Amino acid sequence: MEKRYKLCIFLFLCCLQGMAQQSVVTKTSGLIFGFAVDSLLKTPLPFVTVSISDQSSKILTASVTDEKGYFEFANAGEGEMIIRLSFVGYKTLSKSFIITNSAKSFDLGTIRLQQDLIQLKEVAVTGQKASVSLDLDKKIFEVGKDILSQTGSATELLNGVPSVSVGPSGVISLRGNSNVLVLINGRRSGLTQANALEQIPADQIERVEVITNPSSRYDAAGSAGIINIVLKKNKKAGFNGQLRLVGGIPNDNRISPSLNFKSEKVNLFATLGIRYSDYVGLYKTNQVTKDNDVSTFLNQRQDEKRHDDGKLLYVGADYLLNKKNTITAAFLKNATKDHDKTELLYQYASNTKTDSTLLRNGESWEKRDYNQLEFNYTKLFDRKGKKYSVDMQYDFWNSDKDWYLTTKKLLPTEQPPAFIRTGSIGSSKDFLLQTDLIQPLDSNAVLEFGLKVEKRNVTSLFKAEQQIDNRWAIIDNIDNDLIYDELIGSGYVQLKSKVGNLAYQLGMRTEYTRIEIEDRDHIYDRSRSYTRFFPTVHLTYQLTPNATFQGNYSKRINRPSLALLYPFNELTDFNARYVGNPQLNPSYADVFEFGFLKTGNVLTVNPSVYYQNNAGIIQDYTFRNGQGIFITSPVNIDRETRSGVELSVLYNPLKILQLNAELNAYRFKQTGWFQEHDFDYLGNALTSRISAQLKLAHQLGFQFRYNLISAQSNAQRHTAAIQNIDFGISKNLLKNTATVVFDITNLFNLRDFKTTTTGNNYLQTQIIRPNASRYRLTFLYRLNGMGNQAVRQAKRGNRE
Repeated sequence: MEKRYKLCIFLFLCCLQGMAQQSVVTKTSGLIFGFAVDSLLKTPLPFVTVSISDQSSKILTASVTDEKGYFEFANAGEGEMIIRLSFVGYKTLSKSFIITNSAKSFDLGTIRLQQDLIQLKEVAVTGQKASVSLDLDKKIFEVGKDILSQTGSATELLNGVPSVSVGPSGVISLRGNSNVLVLINGRRSGLTQANALEQIPADQIERVEVITNPSSRYDAAGSAGIINIVLKKNKKAGFNGQLRLVGGIPNDNRISPSLNFKSEKVNLFATLGIRYSDYVGLYKTNQVTKDNDVSTFLNQRQDEKRHDDGKLLYVGADYLLNKKNTITAAFLKNATKDHDKTELLYQYASNTKTDSTLLRNGESWEKRDYNQLEFNYTKLFDRKGKKYSVDMQYDFWNSDKDWYLTTKKLLPTEQPPAFIRTGSIGSSKDFLLQTDLIQPLDSNAVLEFGLKVEKRNVTSLFKAEQQIDNRWAIIDNIDNDLIYDELIGSGYVQLKSKVGNLAYQLGMRTEYTRIEIEDRDHIYDRSRSYTRFFPTVHLTYQLTPNATFQGNYSKRINRPSLALLYPFNELTDFNARYVGNPQLNPSYADVFEFGFLKTGNVLTVNPSVYYQNNAGIIQDYTFRNGQGIFITSPVNIDRETRSGVELSVLYNPLKILQLNAELNAYRFKQTGWFQEHDFDYLGNALTSRISAQLKLAHQLGFQFRYNLISAQSNAQRHTAAIQNIDFGISKNLLKNTATVVFDITNLFNLRDFKTTTTGNNYLQTQIIRPNASRYRLTFLYRLNGMGNQAVRQAKRGNRE
């Protein structure tokens, strides 16, 4: 083990040294460059419009500042010139300078823009930032700018995010690919596991970032990319906050107050969320099995009622030690109590004539308590752009769930009920330590490198019993205690630089993984470790100030999640079970993507093409065991190649109208065998989304959204097309300090998941409707929401 660590560190240092040697370049001659900052806060101002003109006011060149407020131009000639910087909410600044023959480069230094308080007040009333913004390497969905994102859970929110969809069991897909890494505040979190995102209120989320081909500074997990959920923190200086009240049908009552105070030295933030929600689900199964030339038919209906209570608390503080050093500490707690009831009716028949009927009633209680501690230290330096940061995170959670099941035969003769009970107790302790350094080399080149270690330990006890006479007996030896231990150590280095209009970023990441699974009965024991390297290449070419082309490549890994490895299963439905596979191996992907971004005041278009070559992919396999029970379990198959095209469009034909549309079409080919089952398959799929948002007079707004996922298949399973409609109305009140929103999700109950599974001796069709239509009324009141915005750009978090 020690040798592996030494080898990993040695290779990482070699990589770091090689990249550093390559990155020693001289400053490109003929550049005009500088930084735009807020005159009061001294914080960088991104997306400031910068233009250079001659004495006749003829514009010679124009661009916008990057996220660090930096801008640069190729030398526009000699003589006296004028630079002009303009940004909404700030006074336009003009400044003259002279380029001489001897000045190969000209540093304009730091340019301080002053806030225009009169303009700010006008913007606060009429300004509207788009709910979706497009960039070449990611798409950003601003929660709250979109009417339909103001209520519900994080899961419902993600169903409206570009390129993202959520399946009936909570599986998140990006571009139709479920191999996606979900982060919270830029880090892995237990809140993304086992459908826990359903417990996070959407109004506690600030924005969602979709990164389809991440750089080496991100974890290598997820061939489809990364979805980063950023929780709300602070917005403005002074004391401010908001109160959100939600009432819905089926029952969906929520109260979410949040407060923050920001001064020159400290920023305090606190958010509380309390909810009481009911969900109504419907599941239908039509099944034909054939044994010894005898066909048996089953019609099954499951009605489900789920009640969830949840409490979420997020508190923390940023403290400015001095102008160069800042620390952040935060605590997140999410506690839930679930009470679910289900009724399953089984009707068996031979030759289409019902010969027996069974009824199973189930009731469960579950408690979950998730806690997360965060710490960040950030140090800035005199040299612009240089930054060092340290992040630590410690998660600890526990859960306790009990199921009680009663099965009763109704036909042909009624029989006494049989009783089953199951119990599961789980806990986890997760620790993360990460450090990053950003080191500018000259005006163009920047070197970044960092180290990270994650340690996770999960324990789970599961037991299933049935009542025989007056005693409880174990069912099928389901009584075991499992320990899952995971260690991931990683390091990365990447170089960013620019030559003319071409910017490039080269990166290398290495990750060491050790996973150990051990259970009390030594049935599922397994230990393995491996080290892999993950190169990344990102190229960007600026065709014009508003048109950019990008090509990138990354190598990625898909480690099986604990949910896929977990070998114990619920017994709610005695006809079918989902069982994890502890023998799963990770899969690897080579991902290529080429994109084009054209921005404008009215129209923004972002077409892209991508290709993924995946080895050892994980796919569900369904079979009947010796007792005739349908077992679904994940398995590795040889390969999948996937190629697709995606188009995202933002269209604002009028100031009052915003239109968003996206289309993703892809073709895939799968090959492989498992237990004599042939997984070879060639298929196509398409996803699309259309959203229209209309802002009328008197602060009245409307939004309509339509989602479509086309029919798709693999070698064993066919899924019918899925569609749904969402609708919302909003109205600002009390001089824009309050907003009322009425929304409907899954209008007309269109969102059904219909799947047909085919095996050697069976045909099974399932219709799943996990949530019925939901109607909600939301009231939002903003404290100090229209006050003097003296500090316009508050920090979003030191680690970003």
